[in-house]
Amino acid sequence: MIQIPEPSRPAKKKRTYRKNQNLFTLIGKMKLWPSRKGYLHGIRSMEYVGNCAIITTHCGKTFTIRNSRNSRASRWLRNKIFVKPCKACAVPDWKLEKYQGTSFQKKSGAVLDRETK
Repeated sequence: MIQIPEPSRPAKKKRTYRKNQNLFTLIGKMKLWPSRKGYLHGIRSMEYVGNCAIITTHCGKTFTIRNSRNSRASRWLRNKIFVKPCKACAVPDWKLEKYQGTSFQKKSGAVLDRETK
C-alpha cells in the first residue's frame, strides 16, 4: 500500500505588536474580551463614546469600558490570561490559535492605530 504524504501547511507568520497599546485598539484588532471570571468572549460590535466604548459580545452581554493601557483587560489580553472561551460566544479555534500565536514586545512590533468610524 502506497501512502500519499499530506500536503504540509506553510509555517504561520507570528504576529508581534507593541506591548503598551491603548485598550480600544487592542480590542478592535483582536475582537476578544476577557471577563472578570476569566471567560474569553467574542466581540460583535464596539461603539465609541468619547473616552469610553460600549462593547456587545456574541452572547448578548454589554460592557462599558474606558480606554486604558494598564487596565485589567489590557494586561489579561497581553499576557493571555483566561480560563476558557465562552460557550455562548462560540469563539472559533482558529481565532484562539491566532491569539495564542500573537506576542507583545516592548521595543519592537507593529503599532496599532485607532480606526475612526
